[in-house]
Amino acid sequence: MSQPPIGPSPASPNQPAHAGPPQPTGDERFAPQASAPSAPRAGGDVPTGPTPGPAPAVAESVARSRLGSLRTEVGKAVVGQDAAVTGLVIGLLCGGHVLLEGVPGVAKTLLVRTMAAALDLGTKRVQFTPDLMPGDVTGSLVYDARTAEFSFKEGPVFTNLMLADEINRTPPKTQAALLEAMEERQVSVDGMPRLLPEPFMVIATQNPVEYEGTYPLPEAQLDRFLLKLLLPLPERRDEIEVLVRHSLGFNPRDLAAAGVSPVGRPEDLEAAQAEVREVQVAPEVIGYVVDIVRATRTSPSLSLGVSPRGATALLATARAWAWLSGRGYVTPDDVKALAHPTLRHRVQLRAEAELEGVTAETVLDGVLGTVPVPR
Repeated sequence: MSQPPIGPSPASPNQPAHAGPPQPTGDERFAPQASAPSAPRAGGDVPTGPTPGPAPAVAESVARSRLGSLRTEVGKAVVGQDAAVTGLVIGLLCGGHVLLEGVPGVAKTLLVRTMAAALDLGTKRVQFTPDLMPGDVTGSLVYDARTAEFSFKEGPVFTNLMLADEINRTPPKTQAALLEAMEERQVSVDGMPRLLPEPFMVIATQNPVEYEGTYPLPEAQLDRFLLKLLLPLPERRDEIEVLVRHSLGFNPRDLAAAGVSPVGRPEDLEAAQAEVREVQVAPEVIGYVVDIVRATRTSPSLSLGVSPRGATALLATARAWAWLSGRGYVTPDDVKALAHPTLRHRVQLRAEAELEGVTAETVLDGVLGTVPVPR
């Protein structure tokens, strides 16, 4: 049997994480709630493997085959983050950006570095601090005394995978410097636009437990992130594996020694993106996506529902997930599977709802449970 694109073996326990009570314990792994569900692990956010079902409607491609070995390659350095790998791949397939939320020390930086090494992509990390200036991110003009001219010095945004670490610790002025890069794939300095390399993705991190001295991301910037993934602490067996590896001499700063090597190239991502664009979406499924986002706008617990940009994002991530699952068409279960990570950061709770313990997760659970599913 061939290796699934990204996900655990079919023997993994089936346990939907967003199907109502009991409430999910984390945010890395969630599975579509279908008649033939995929193989999720409890407590999560993004599907960890393709959805079993009828024979694939699209032929196996070289791009899908190479992306299929990505989970194994990343696993040489990172333990227990299969679903986060899936989310990042979906972000790359859709040409979007990803917001990671998790406490320090859950291998967010190592995950991005390993992903870049496994896909032969460039990566740079920026520690966002209160004194970080926009030019420190985008680049600036530097005067050369020898030539008496100004030359442009590229900032760290000129890379493929940019890790914006603790993005909410820098003032809004510097946060806003990323908006043009994220939306237009360019930066403008001294009135001249400069294109960023392709592919380009911003992977931003936030600490969910410490908010002193932070600047919450404005809604306009949150809406630019395709996915928001919540990374919980590892399970006991995964944490034991981490310590075992370190006791045997694993060095997270030396990925080559861990055996990580490229299993895909930028051209594979380009081919995969072209194939994702060919995935068919029935009018009924499009209507289902619209009904979901419109239901958030009338929810009494929300002061802000999902915008049309959020609807297009949900459709895009569902198409990418269908492609990873080996299908040339989108099902309502694909939409359900990606609803939480695609929409959770695009809604805003009312103050009274927060006081009552309502969360974005429970609101989305209610929406998915009440919106009729097309048959």
